[in-house]
Amino acid sequence: MTTTEPIIIKVAGPLVVADNMQTAKMYEVVRVGTEGLVGEVIRLEDGKASIQVYEETGGVGPGEPVKLTGKTLSVELGPGLLETIYDGIQRPLKVLEEKSGHYLARGIDADGLDQNKKWDFKATAKAGDTVSEGDILGTVQETTLIEHKVMVPVGITNAKIKDIKSGNYTVTQNIGTLETDGKETPVQMRQFWPIRVSRKVSAKRIPDTPLRTGCRSIDMFFPLVKGGAACIPGPFGSGKTVTQQTLAKYCDAEVIVYIGCGERGNEMTEVLNEFPHLKDPNTGEPLMKRTIMIANTSNMPVAAREASVYTGITIGEYYRDMGYNVALMADSTSRWAEAMREISGRLEEMPGEEGYPAYLGSKTAEFYERAGAVECLGSDDRQGSLTVIGAVSPPGGDLSEPVSQNTLRVTKTYWGLDKKLSYQRHFPAINWLKSYSLYAPNIDKWMKENVAEDYWTIQAEGLNLLQEEAKLEEIVRLVGPDALSTREKLVLLTAKSIREDYLYQDSFDPFDAYTLNDKQYEMLKTILTLFREGEKLMDIEDFDFSQIQGSDVINELADLKLKEAGDVAGYEAVRANIRSLVEGLAG
Repeated sequence: MTTTEPIIIKVAGPLVVADNMQTAKMYEVVRVGTEGLVGEVIRLEDGKASIQVYEETGGVGPGEPVKLTGKTLSVELGPGLLETIYDGIQRPLKVLEEKSGHYLARGIDADGLDQNKKWDFKATAKAGDTVSEGDILGTVQETTLIEHKVMVPVGITNAKIKDIKSGNYTVTQNIGTLETDGKETPVQMRQFWPIRVSRKVSAKRIPDTPLRTGCRSIDMFFPLVKGGAACIPGPFGSGKTVTQQTLAKYCDAEVIVYIGCGERGNEMTEVLNEFPHLKDPNTGEPLMKRTIMIANTSNMPVAAREASVYTGITIGEYYRDMGYNVALMADSTSRWAEAMREISGRLEEMPGEEGYPAYLGSKTAEFYERAGAVECLGSDDRQGSLTVIGAVSPPGGDLSEPVSQNTLRVTKTYWGLDKKLSYQRHFPAINWLKSYSLYAPNIDKWMKENVAEDYWTIQAEGLNLLQEEAKLEEIVRLVGPDALSTREKLVLLTAKSIREDYLYQDSFDPFDAYTLNDKQYEMLKTILTLFREGEKLMDIEDFDFSQIQGSDVINELADLKLKEAGDVAGYEAVRANIRSLVEGLAG
């Protein structure tokens, strides 16, 4: 007996091959098997379709039906995204738990947004107005921190508003009607967008504002801009997840999208338990009020891991289009690449370097390219930004492996974590000799206008001392510290203060965990004063360097982090003490 209905002919882990799929389209969502598992078409050939299934396929066999939906894998966008925890294909985990308990049942489905909750919609446009894609129709106070802007869907141009009214609506109810060439289009507070397609913008612009993280080693030495892309590579145990969590807590982006992609369940559990109780240092409100979390842990289906980063970045683009500064943390993109490698292997594609698919580089570039500072669609000149920070987990810390190399090629900020520093309990364990940022020219004007005219001079002096210290340490290991000149001893003393008093931050101390740019500048300038003034003593014959090492100013430098950001007089007092010490020793 033959059938023309789509049926399964092969199952290979998360990859299912179905026959009679002539009407299917690439990236179309399908329902697989008698349980209706969610899948996505990723290859079409001679009426057969390869489908990656986003759920466990154990027990699914040939002969079971496949149902086409006619839709691509899309996310539901609208009020209610914030404060929600999703899986990799935008199913709210709390709703799934209510339906099936702690262990998720197969074939279970849930809407991305609560279809029954009513939101107070306030129309800002009025009947008779002419609007186009991206124009704001009204607002909803989604949380106490974020005002959700309901926009005209992409694809609609020069439409006349036939009717629109304020009131309490669910996301599925019509809030108004648009009319184009006699054709009426009802408008809701929600819209859908395919996750593999970047959302449209009016134009991209050159990012020129720093993303302030409160981390001194990042903000001072290796800054990131709003709309930039950064990577955090590092071996196991070097602090990638902790660094990303810290950035999510303290950076001054208005919306945070945190993606746990293939990481261990206990790490994600820690994030899920901690974030709802954390206070946003910029507003004092709970951090979750500006956060969306996507959890796809290592024990979840591998195919959904591949989709999770696209789900997260599409949600990030949506809030960017409202004019917000969004920061996306992907932890880790190596697990995403491994998911691509597994699916590619099951598709029997020709493998590239280390078994990764040949398109790893283009997929990586495509993902990071969706970051950027943009002119939003709409007539009100909104500007938004999407900053992407991806963790990379190279096996054995080998940065020559393909994922690290492809990521470094497309990101302009590199925060290299060092396992040796983490073993020394130096956090964040960012190696100042290997890390770099190419965004300094972008924020040159901002730093000079908002912090200090000599900001970059101070930054360069600090980095130069750290690099000089690394060279001198080799000499000390070979012949001992007694062979050093007085100036070289001064370099080591100043660099030690930069490392221990400046770069090291205690994340459990709320006062030390977050430092504003002006305080960062004053701290480093004060430490460098020791070196600048100390150089005046270098010509003194038989100078006793222990007089500087044992002086009280060394303890004062260690206490700089305890001073308030605006206490300029306090920093100047320490610098005056350093100058007095040097004058006394020179006299």
